[in-house]
Amino acid sequence: MNQPTNTTESFNQNDFHQTISNRMSKLFREHFGKGPESVFVSSGYKFISIYLRNFLSPMEKVLLENDQDFTLAELRQQVMQALLPEIKAYIEMLSGIKIEELYYDWNFHNRSGLIFAVTDNPLSNIANLEQEFEGKKLLEDEIIRISQNAQKVPEEVFSFLFHPKILVIIRKGILVRIEKELIRVGHGPLLKRVKANLEKSYLHNTSSFEGILKQRVLEVFVDWNFDIDKSIIVYILNPKRLQGQGDKPMVERADANTFEQEDENP
Repeated sequence: MNQPTNTTESFNQNDFHQTISNRMSKLFREHFGKGPESVFVSSGYKFISIYLRNFLSPMEKVLLENDQDFTLAELRQQVMQALLPEIKAYIEMLSGIKIEELYYDWNFHNRSGLIFAVTDNPLSNIANLEQEFEGKKLLEDEIIRISQNAQKVPEEVFSFLFHPKILVIIRKGILVRIEKELIRVGHGPLLKRVKANLEKSYLHNTSSFEGILKQRVLEVFVDWNFDIDKSIIVYILNPKRLQGQGDKPMVERADANTFEQEDENP
Protein backbone atom coordinates (compact mmCIF):
# COMPACT_ATOMS: atom_id res chain seq x y z
CA MET A 1 0.00 0.00 0.00
CA ASN A 2 1.40 3.40 -0.96
CA GLN A 3 2.13 5.70 1.96
CA PRO A 4 0.62 9.21 2.08
CA THR A 5 2.70 11.64 0.09
CA ASN A 6 3.51 15.14 1.31
CA THR A 7 3.86 18.18 -0.94
CA THR A 8 7.54 17.77 -1.72
CA GLU A 9 9.63 17.26 -4.80
CA SER A 10 9.60 13.52 -4.03
CA PHE A 11 5.94 13.36 -5.06
CA ASN A 12 5.84 10.62 -7.69
CA GLN A 13 3.10 11.76 -10.02
CA ASN A 14 3.19 8.71 -12.31
CA ASP A 15 2.83 6.24 -9.43
CA PHE A 16 0.09 8.40 -7.93
CA HIS A 17 -1.85 8.41 -11.20
CA GLN A 18 -1.42 4.68 -11.83
CA THR A 19 -2.49 3.75 -8.30
CA ILE A 20 -5.65 5.86 -8.53
CA SER A 21 -6.39 4.47 -11.99
CA ASN A 22 -6.15 0.89 -10.77
CA ARG A 23 -8.31 1.59 -7.73
CA MET A 24 -11.02 3.39 -9.73
CA SER A 25 -11.21 0.53 -12.23
CA LYS A 26 -11.72 -1.97 -9.42
CA LEU A 27 -14.16 0.22 -7.50
CA PHE A 28 -16.48 0.83 -10.45
CA ARG A 29 -16.33 -2.81 -11.48
CA GLU A 30 -17.40 -3.86 -7.97
CA HIS A 31 -20.36 -1.46 -7.89
CA PHE A 32 -21.55 -1.64 -11.50
CA GLY A 33 -20.56 -5.15 -12.54
CA LYS A 34 -18.44 -3.64 -15.32
CA GLY A 35 -15.54 -1.27 -14.95
CA PRO A 36 -14.31 1.36 -17.41
CA GLU A 37 -12.12 0.15 -20.25
CA SER A 38 -9.58 2.86 -19.44
CA VAL A 39 -9.01 5.40 -16.67
CA PHE A 40 -6.81 8.41 -17.33
CA VAL A 41 -5.66 10.32 -14.23
CA SER A 42 -4.08 13.76 -14.36
CA SER A 43 -3.10 16.16 -11.58
CA GLY A 44 -1.67 19.61 -11.21
CA TYR A 45 -1.41 22.09 -8.35
CA LYS A 46 -4.62 21.51 -6.31
CA PHE A 47 -6.58 19.58 -8.94
CA ILE A 48 -7.05 15.91 -9.86
CA SER A 49 -9.08 14.68 -12.83
CA ILE A 50 -10.13 11.08 -13.42
CA TYR A 51 -11.37 10.46 -16.96
CA LEU A 52 -13.24 7.18 -17.55
CA ARG A 53 -13.69 5.73 -21.02
CA ASN A 54 -16.05 3.05 -22.35
CA PHE A 55 -18.01 2.72 -19.11
CA LEU A 56 -21.60 1.47 -19.37
CA SER A 57 -23.08 -1.59 -17.67
CA PRO A 58 -25.42 -3.96 -19.59
CA MET A 59 -28.45 -2.70 -17.65
CA GLU A 60 -27.50 0.92 -18.33
CA LYS A 61 -27.08 0.13 -22.01
CA VAL A 62 -30.69 -1.10 -22.12
CA LEU A 63 -31.91 2.11 -20.48
CA LEU A 64 -29.93 4.20 -22.94
CA GLU A 65 -31.24 2.26 -25.95
CA ASN A 66 -34.78 2.93 -24.71
CA ASP A 67 -34.16 6.68 -24.35
CA GLN A 68 -34.25 6.49 -20.56
CA ASP A 69 -31.40 8.96 -20.10
CA PHE A 70 -33.09 10.66 -17.15
CA THR A 71 -33.59 7.36 -15.31
CA LEU A 72 -30.00 6.38 -16.05
CA ALA A 73 -28.73 9.70 -14.68
CA GLU A 74 -30.78 9.24 -11.52
CA LEU A 75 -29.45 5.71 -10.96
CA ARG A 76 -25.85 6.82 -11.49
CA GLN A 77 -26.39 9.71 -9.11
CA GLN A 78 -27.61 7.39 -6.36
CA VAL A 79 -24.66 5.04 -6.76
CA MET A 80 -22.18 7.92 -6.88
CA GLN A 81 -23.49 9.33 -3.61
CA ALA A 82 -22.36 6.07 -2.02
CA LEU A 83 -19.07 5.96 -3.95
CA LEU A 84 -17.88 9.54 -3.53
CA PRO A 85 -16.95 9.25 0.18
CA GLU A 86 -14.87 6.15 -0.63
CA ILE A 87 -13.16 7.87 -3.57
CA LYS A 88 -12.46 10.93 -1.45
CA ALA A 89 -11.06 8.89 1.46
CA TYR A 90 -8.83 6.83 -0.83
CA ILE A 91 -7.27 9.82 -2.59
CA GLU A 92 -6.75 11.57 0.75
CA MET A 93 -5.05 8.48 2.16
CA LEU A 94 -2.84 8.17 -0.90
CA SER A 95 -1.85 11.84 -1.11
CA GLY A 96 -1.96 12.86 2.53
CA ILE A 97 -3.93 15.94 1.43
CA LYS A 98 -7.55 16.80 2.19
CA ILE A 99 -10.04 17.01 -0.69
CA GLU A 100 -12.24 20.07 -0.34
CA GLU A 101 -14.48 19.62 -3.39
CA LEU A 102 -15.47 16.68 -5.58
CA TYR A 103 -17.31 16.96 -8.90
CA TYR A 104 -18.43 14.41 -11.48
CA ASP A 105 -20.34 14.18 -14.75
CA TRP A 106 -21.21 11.61 -17.43
CA ASN A 107 -21.58 11.57 -21.19
CA PHE A 108 -23.70 8.46 -21.51
CA HIS A 109 -23.79 8.31 -25.30
CA ASN A 110 -19.98 8.47 -25.34
CA ARG A 111 -19.82 5.96 -22.47
CA SER A 112 -17.48 8.29 -20.62
CA GLY A 113 -17.28 10.15 -17.36
CA LEU A 114 -15.12 12.52 -15.36
CA ILE A 115 -14.41 12.93 -11.65
CA PHE A 116 -12.70 16.17 -10.64
CA ALA A 117 -11.22 16.82 -7.19
CA VAL A 118 -10.01 20.05 -5.60
CA THR A 119 -7.57 19.70 -2.70
CA ASP A 120 -6.94 22.14 0.15
CA ASN A 121 -3.16 22.22 -0.47
CA PRO A 122 -1.00 21.70 -3.57
CA LEU A 123 -0.18 18.08 -4.39
CA SER A 124 3.42 19.06 -5.07
CA ASN A 125 5.54 22.19 -5.15
CA ILE A 126 5.43 22.13 -8.95
CA ALA A 127 2.43 24.18 -10.09
CA ASN A 128 2.14 22.71 -13.59
CA LEU A 129 -0.83 24.78 -14.71
CA GLU A 130 -0.86 26.70 -17.96
CA GLN A 131 -2.82 29.84 -17.12
CA GLU A 132 -2.15 31.57 -20.44
CA PHE A 133 -3.15 29.80 -23.64
CA GLU A 134 -4.42 30.65 -27.10
CA GLY A 135 -8.00 31.90 -27.05
CA LYS A 136 -8.26 32.28 -23.25
CA LYS A 137 -9.98 35.68 -23.27
CA LEU A 138 -12.39 34.73 -26.07
CA LEU A 139 -13.15 31.44 -24.32
CA GLU A 140 -13.98 33.10 -21.02
CA ASP A 141 -16.13 35.69 -22.81
CA GLU A 142 -18.06 32.87 -24.50
CA ILE A 143 -18.55 31.08 -21.17
CA ILE A 144 -19.88 34.32 -19.67
CA ARG A 145 -22.31 34.68 -22.59
CA ILE A 146 -23.52 31.08 -22.21
CA SER A 147 -23.90 31.48 -18.44
CA GLN A 148 -25.92 34.64 -18.96
CA ASN A 149 -28.24 32.85 -21.39
CA ALA A 150 -28.68 29.89 -19.02
CA GLN A 151 -28.90 31.76 -15.71
CA LYS A 152 -26.79 34.87 -15.07
CA VAL A 153 -23.34 36.36 -15.56
CA PRO A 154 -20.90 34.63 -13.18
CA GLU A 155 -19.25 36.73 -10.51
CA GLU A 156 -15.92 35.13 -11.41
CA VAL A 157 -14.57 33.07 -14.33
CA PHE A 158 -11.12 31.52 -14.47
CA SER A 159 -9.68 29.02 -16.97
CA PHE A 160 -6.45 27.05 -17.29
CA LEU A 161 -4.83 23.99 -18.86
CA PHE A 162 -3.30 21.50 -16.47
CA HIS A 163 -2.74 18.89 -19.16
CA PRO A 164 -2.37 19.48 -22.92
CA LYS A 165 -5.73 17.74 -23.40
CA ILE A 166 -7.61 18.98 -20.34
CA LEU A 167 -9.00 22.51 -20.17
CA VAL A 168 -10.70 23.58 -16.93
CA ILE A 169 -13.09 26.50 -16.48
CA ILE A 170 -14.16 27.54 -12.99
CA ARG A 171 -17.20 29.73 -12.43
CA LYS A 172 -18.30 31.25 -9.14
CA GLY A 173 -21.50 33.06 -8.25
CA ILE A 174 -23.85 31.70 -10.93
CA LEU A 175 -27.03 30.71 -9.07
CA VAL A 176 -30.14 32.87 -9.36
CA ARG A 177 -32.62 33.29 -6.50
CA ILE A 178 -35.17 30.76 -7.74
CA GLU A 179 -32.42 28.12 -8.07
CA LYS A 180 -31.28 28.80 -4.51
CA GLU A 181 -34.86 28.34 -3.32
CA LEU A 182 -35.20 25.04 -5.21
CA ILE A 183 -32.00 23.85 -3.54
CA ARG A 184 -33.27 24.96 -0.13
CA VAL A 185 -36.48 22.91 -0.44
CA GLY A 186 -34.60 19.78 -1.50
CA HIS A 187 -34.72 19.84 -5.30
CA GLY A 188 -30.96 20.19 -5.80
CA PRO A 189 -30.48 16.83 -7.62
CA LEU A 190 -33.28 17.60 -10.08
CA LEU A 191 -31.99 21.13 -10.62
CA LYS A 192 -28.52 19.79 -11.36
CA ARG A 193 -29.81 17.42 -14.06
CA VAL A 194 -31.89 20.17 -15.66
CA LYS A 195 -28.99 22.64 -15.59
CA ALA A 196 -26.65 20.04 -17.08
CA ASN A 197 -29.00 19.41 -20.01
CA LEU A 198 -29.46 23.13 -20.60
CA GLU A 199 -25.83 24.19 -20.36
CA LYS A 200 -24.50 21.25 -22.35
CA SER A 201 -26.77 22.26 -25.22
CA TYR A 202 -24.61 25.41 -25.38
CA LEU A 203 -21.27 23.90 -24.36
CA HIS A 204 -21.53 21.18 -27.02
CA ASN A 205 -21.35 23.83 -29.74
CA THR A 206 -17.95 22.44 -30.66
CA SER A 207 -17.49 24.54 -33.79
CA SER A 208 -17.57 27.71 -31.71
CA PHE A 209 -15.10 26.46 -29.11
CA GLU A 210 -12.84 24.78 -31.65
CA GLY A 211 -12.68 28.07 -33.53
CA ILE A 212 -11.59 29.83 -30.36
CA LEU A 213 -9.09 27.22 -29.17
CA LYS A 214 -7.85 26.11 -32.61
CA GLN A 215 -8.09 22.54 -31.32
CA ARG A 216 -10.56 19.71 -31.61
CA VAL A 217 -13.02 19.39 -28.73
CA LEU A 218 -13.65 15.74 -27.89
CA GLU A 219 -15.91 16.01 -24.84
CA VAL A 220 -17.25 18.42 -22.25
CA PHE A 221 -18.23 17.77 -18.64
CA VAL A 222 -19.93 20.14 -16.20
CA ASP A 223 -20.92 19.96 -12.53
CA TRP A 224 -21.86 22.29 -9.68
CA ASN A 225 -21.27 22.61 -5.97
CA PHE A 226 -24.45 24.36 -4.89
CA ASP A 227 -23.23 24.82 -1.31
CA ILE A 228 -20.52 27.24 -2.43
CA ASP A 229 -22.19 28.43 -5.68
CA LYS A 230 -19.39 27.13 -7.86
CA SER A 231 -19.21 25.22 -11.15
CA ILE A 232 -16.49 23.28 -12.93
CA ILE A 233 -16.44 22.83 -16.72
CA VAL A 234 -13.86 20.44 -18.19
CA TYR A 235 -13.11 20.16 -21.90
CA ILE A 236 -11.23 17.14 -23.23
CA LEU A 237 -9.19 18.32 -26.20
CA ASN A 238 -7.13 16.98 -29.05
CA PRO A 239 -4.11 19.32 -28.95
CA LYS A 240 -3.42 18.84 -32.66
CA ARG A 241 -4.29 22.10 -34.38
CA LEU A 242 -7.35 21.86 -36.59
CA GLN A 243 -6.47 20.44 -39.98
CA GLY A 244 -7.50 21.81 -43.33
CA GLN A 245 -9.51 20.00 -45.94
CA GLY A 246 -7.75 16.99 -47.38
CA ASP A 247 -5.78 16.31 -44.21
CA LYS A 248 -5.94 12.80 -42.86
CA PRO A 249 -8.46 12.52 -39.99
CA MET A 250 -7.26 11.65 -36.52
CA VAL A 251 -8.92 9.46 -33.91
CA GLU A 252 -8.35 9.54 -30.17
CA ARG A 253 -7.51 6.50 -28.06
CA ALA A 254 -6.59 6.29 -24.40
CA ASP A 255 -5.24 3.82 -21.89
CA ALA A 256 -4.86 4.16 -18.14
CA ASN A 257 -1.93 6.54 -18.27
CA THR A 258 -1.85 8.34 -21.57
CA PHE A 259 -3.86 9.48 -24.55
CA GLU A 260 -2.54 8.23 -27.85
CA GLN A 261 -3.22 9.65 -31.28
CA GLU A 262 -3.23 7.31 -34.21
CA ASP A 263 -4.13 7.64 -37.84
CA GLU A 264 -7.60 6.33 -38.50
CA ASN A 265 -6.17 4.10 -41.22
CA PRO A 266 -2.62 3.23 -40.16
